[in-house]
Amino acid sequence: SQLVGFQTLLLNVSRAVTHDVLIAFSPTEGPSTLNTTKKGKAGKIHLPREVFHSLSSQMVCVIVTVLNIQQLGMFKEVNQTGQILDNTVVGITVGNTSISGLQDPVQLTFTHRQLPRGITPQCVFWDPSKGQAGGWRSSGCVTKPGDKETVCSCDHLTFFTLLLNPPLDSSTARALMAVATAGCGVAMAFSIFTITFCIFLRCRFRFEDTLHTNLGLHMNLVGSLFLLNLAFLLNSGLSGRTQPGTCKVLGGLTHYCLLCCFTWTALEGCQLYLLFVKVLGIYIHHYLAKLCLLGWGFPVLVVGVAGAIGSYGEYSIQTKDHQVIAHLCWITSKHLLVHYITNCGYFSLIFLFNMAVFGVVTQKTCSLQGTGAVQGGPKPWKVALVAAGLFCLLGATWALAFLTYGISSAPVLYLFTILNSLQGIFIFIWLVVLYYPKTKEINGSLSHIIRHEKTTTASQ
Repeated sequence: SQLVGFQTLLLNVSRAVTHDVLIAFSPTEGPSTLNTTKKGKAGKIHLPREVFHSLSSQMVCVIVTVLNIQQLGMFKEVNQTGQILDNTVVGITVGNTSISGLQDPVQLTFTHRQLPRGITPQCVFWDPSKGQAGGWRSSGCVTKPGDKETVCSCDHLTFFTLLLNPPLDSSTARALMAVATAGCGVAMAFSIFTITFCIFLRCRFRFEDTLHTNLGLHMNLVGSLFLLNLAFLLNSGLSGRTQPGTCKVLGGLTHYCLLCCFTWTALEGCQLYLLFVKVLGIYIHHYLAKLCLLGWGFPVLVVGVAGAIGSYGEYSIQTKDHQVIAHLCWITSKHLLVHYITNCGYFSLIFLFNMAVFGVVTQKTCSLQGTGAVQGGPKPWKVALVAAGLFCLLGATWALAFLTYGISSAPVLYLFTILNSLQGIFIFIWLVVLYYPKTKEINGSLSHIIRHEKTTTASQ
């Protein structure tokens, strides 16, 4: 009965059933045979025919149990962060045997209201062997979320529920802010080291045009990273204590620095494309100056348009219990479309192009090493460092931002924050390994491969 927290439905079903079995369940009314009046209000269970064909007896007992775990005090996982929908757990048993590995899965449809922004539904089942007291697992279940209902497709029968995972808890959010703040300081320090090193190399090899241009590009990219980290530190330190007008300016400045970083990442990819694909016949008058005009000027237009429509203001980061962790001056919640277009969409195009260029660079480097065109190849650790630096140079670490949604958002957020904090370090190591101490004698380096490609193309 409902007073003790559970309701049960027993059905006798023939093993030779030729149709699927449909059952309705509700936290208040319990399970029952499905009819049209409850179709839009109650949850649904779909048992495929495959469940019954593998049984030996002619008649089997189907037991569907709806539990209110708040009343029973059961199914409590240690350190559980997600909330169970309506405190309801649904158990399904067919016959006396354990059923798993179904090709045609069992489907449970959980009805609910419109979920709050950032809440991620996850279909889970209770595993008594997890930990010391049992816990929720999602293996074997596929989650298909919708506006008013979520469908769970599972390949076995047991106790199921819908877990509502919050975007962040307070401890995780504070830890991420601490890691991001410390990482910005480290990134700014290595950005200064990298710019100083590039200036030294430009002065030492001032008569090599290609090297001069490449170092100029690297300096501008690292400079944009330095400004972005500085803007974030100013933003996190001053936001919440500034006037609305000042917050709008600070939000626009942070957005500008981010777009500059993305733009210079794209220009690095274009430069690699020209060096590896076009190779010959490329000369643009005042090339680096025009790149600077594009790299620093284009974001001004985007930020100007966004600011004209009032996109910037105070933005708060909240936990699942609506506790404000941090105030930032950024694109407001009312103008999320601006964020999706200027940040997510813009970076997506850059990422796709740069990864294509990275693939071409990797393929050409491996082919030259394999054919012996580049003699005395570098050691594996040096190749790994060069590849990691080139990967960061093309902005691949920023792609982790697209994975910061869903049940694994916290680990991915940690990885995203740490890797982007180390981006300046990777680029610094990449430049040192690539250009120091003898730029002209680096076997297998980028400049050596480019010179070989030019020679090969000219002879052909």
